[in-house]
Order: sequence, then C-alpha cells, then structure tokens
Amino acid sequence: MTIAHQRVVRPTRALSGVTIVAVMTKPFPCPHGRCLYCPGGPEFGTPQSYIGAEPALMRALHTGFDPYEQVRLRLGQYFSMGHRPSKVEVIVMGGTFTALPKDYQLWFITSVFEAVNRFPEGRPGVLPSLGEAHARNETAKIRVVGLTLETRPDWARERDADWMLYLGATKVEIGVQSIYDDVLARVRRGHSVKDSVEATRILKDSGFKVVYHIMPGLPGSDIDRDVQMCRELFENPDFRPDMLKIYPTLVVEGTGLYELWRKGLYKPLSDEEAVELISECYRYLPKWVRVMRIQRDIPAPIIVAGPRKANLRELVERRALEKGVRVNEIRFREVGRQEMFRGVKIERVAITKEVYEASRGVEVFLAADDLENN
Repeated sequence: MTIAHQRVVRPTRALSGVTIVAVMTKPFPCPHGRCLYCPGGPEFGTPQSYIGAEPALMRALHTGFDPYEQVRLRLGQYFSMGHRPSKVEVIVMGGTFTALPKDYQLWFITSVFEAVNRFPEGRPGVLPSLGEAHARNETAKIRVVGLTLETRPDWARERDADWMLYLGATKVEIGVQSIYDDVLARVRRGHSVKDSVEATRILKDSGFKVVYHIMPGLPGSDIDRDVQMCRELFENPDFRPDMLKIYPTLVVEGTGLYELWRKGLYKPLSDEEAVELISECYRYLPKWVRVMRIQRDIPAPIIVAGPRKANLRELVERRALEKGVRVNEIRFREVGRQEMFRGVKIERVAITKEVYEASRGVEVFLAADDLENN
C-alpha cells in the first residue's frame, strides 16, 4: 500500500477543515489559588485542572512537556493514521497561559511554530526568533491557521490581548464557568461576572474569536438557573461568545468539591440530568455559535460522581431532536458531518448573512447554507 492510498483512520478529526494539534504547558500554579472543583496541579506533576489521564496530557508527559516534541508527536500520529494535514489549529492547554512567565510563553510558542515548520525534523540547535518562525510558516508545507490560548477573564486585559496578538493567537478560551457571582464566589473562582464581560469586550475588540468554558451543575446553581444561564449568554449582548465548551461539573478525588460530596453537602448532575439540561440549552443557541465540546476528557473510572458518559454530546443532540429542538450550532450543521452521519445530500447553497450586537459592537456572520436541509 502506498502512502497516497493509505486508508484514513478517524476521518472525523479533519471534518471541520482543519487538523487540531493540542499541546500543553508544564505545571505552574494558578495565579489565584485553587477552585473548589479543580484537580491536579504542580504538586501532582500536572498542570492545574488536569489529572494525568487526558490524551493531550499523556503526550505532554511522554515528551517532558517539550512543545516542539509534542507537536512532532501529534503530527506524526496524524500521518500514521493516513491524514495529510496542511492546515492546523494549535490549541495551547494547561491553565492560565497569560499568567506564565513571559520568556516561557515566548519560547513555547516559538517552539510550536518551528516544530510545524520543520516537521518531521527534530529541534534545531538554536531556535529562530518568533517573527522568523511566523514568517517561515507562511510558506511551510503545514500552516498554522489558528492558535488558541487559554486564560482566565481577569487575565485577559488590554495588555494581555496585545501580547497574545504578538504571539500570533487567533482565538482565546476563557474560563467563565458561570454568570452568577454567588456561584463564582462559592467555588472560589477568584473573578467576577464583570471580569468576564470586560474580557469578552477586550478580546473581541482585539479581533479574537472568543470561547467560553461554562460549567453546569456547580454548587449554588441548579438546573433552572443553568438553563437560564444558557439563555442569557445569547440574549444579553454583553456575552454572546463565538464558541462554547460545556463542561458539566465532575467530582474528582483530591478536590474541595470531593470533600463536600463525601459529606453529603453537594449533589452533582446525573447523566440523565446533564443530557436534559444541555438539550434545553440548545433551544437558545444561535446559528453563529459553535459548541466545540461537551464533557471533559477524563476517563469515567476517575470520575467519582457526576456525568460519566463519554458520548454525552451525541446523547444531547439526540434528545434535542426528539424534543423538536432545532439544532442551530455550527458543528452539528457542518456539511461533512451531515453527509457522513445523516446521509444528507447538499441541494441548494446560498450565502446568508446575520447581523447582531455584541460587546458594544456589531458582528456580521456570513455562512454558506444548504437552504433545503438547513
């Protein structure tokens, strides 16, 4: 079998048009301390909020958290599965990136770009400057078309946005978690809803795509409040993120939340409650938002309590359709997924335009929609 005719394993990895390469920073303490629900941390040899069993973290551990080698390893895995990535989106995981030492951030991102530029070659003796690595990537065989950084709302100020632009970032994920100040205080989150609103405005004004992490099922909230949170996220122009990651609250040993659960002071969502809650949230998702992920990438045996289903997203989408909820979010409606999983054939495509207010500005969403099946 020639390389050109090698069967592609896991074709869904590239269905959205880009290939995701996730890399992880070495363990650093979180700048504000530890949230009630947060596992891991430097004392456990993992970045804050990670436990050591997540696939991206296992690759990072295997390479000693070397960003260059993490990229080489992941790209090599894609090639071994028959993929031939030409456009990659790099996602930097591991906590509050903008709170890390500046020289470490610079070295890390330069290493990432140069690993893509030189793939499959090993690390050079001397790294180029970041600007040189950026310039080389403009004509490389594999292009970094997106760079995502993770941070907290209170670490996404103007100076942070300017720095992330310098690094080459295009998307920022912020851990909003809840839009209720009493819930944020109860879980010792260390920032306010006002911080989330301000961070959203700053990041959008700077040209970033904004991704919210939200956590249904936190202490102090309930199903009704969480559904209302989903509604508020898209009805209130102070929020309106471009993308969502929905992480139902999980109980893991070694956390303050575990101690509350053990004492009977906290009751997490069940699988059924999570499916019903998130499927109700789907009622309020507009066509311009993408739900990037539902459920943390934590193996079920490690979850002490809370939703354990690895296919939670599939169950949520099925429940939404059963209830007659129109699923508007981008990922569900992508052509590749509709053709592969639902046998939908594209009939009549037209460019559609939607204009909406967000963060004191105006957003314009353009899409190529199949008008017959949309």
